[in-house]
Amino acid sequence: MSDLIDIRLATEVFITLFVIMDPPGTVPLFLALTSTMTAKERHRAARQAVLVAAGVILGFALFGQQLLSYMHISLPALQASGGLLLLLVAMELLTGKLEDPEAPKGNVNVAMVPLGTPLLAGPGAIVAAMLFVQRVDGSASDWISVAIGFFFVLLSLWVAMRFAGVIMKILGESGTILVTRIAGLLLAAIAVQLVADAVIAFVQTA
Repeated sequence: MSDLIDIRLATEVFITLFVIMDPPGTVPLFLALTSTMTAKERHRAARQAVLVAAGVILGFALFGQQLLSYMHISLPALQASGGLLLLLVAMELLTGKLEDPEAPKGNVNVAMVPLGTPLLAGPGAIVAAMLFVQRVDGSASDWISVAIGFFFVLLSLWVAMRFAGVIMKILGESGTILVTRIAGLLLAAIAVQLVADAVIAFVQTA
């Protein structure tokens, strides 16, 4: 078994991506973004968000470096754009715009944007995945180890969002609104930090 899987590498991938993607931290954001959905729609959104995040991260992990180089885009630029997009979402959470039941639901699938990306498949997760792929020496065991670590992170995300409805019932309407405001504030802080880190990286590479 140890010949097929590098336990240390798989654990490192899991822990790194788990901390960055933060499954427990997605619960209040997921509740806020899906507050007007039925339980069935929320379950479908959880599944779609995980699949979208998996596709985006895998795509960037395998072809991201070539794509960014071809388009002359730096990693800090990718990070800054993700931060700005998250800041817009945070403002909507803080103002309650996303909770308005009269808001049109057909234009944007929140499972794809902003849940799938950039909340789950954000700049941090994308860059981390790209770095792990660059470390793979081509052996099957390394690829399997990275895949296993990545799979369990996705499973953790799905479980957290799949049972978010139970948490919503416990919190009630007032509790959900409170969590939404707190989530918006925290998300705004995360977004500002992403932009600040990107600016620092730009200055250091200038």
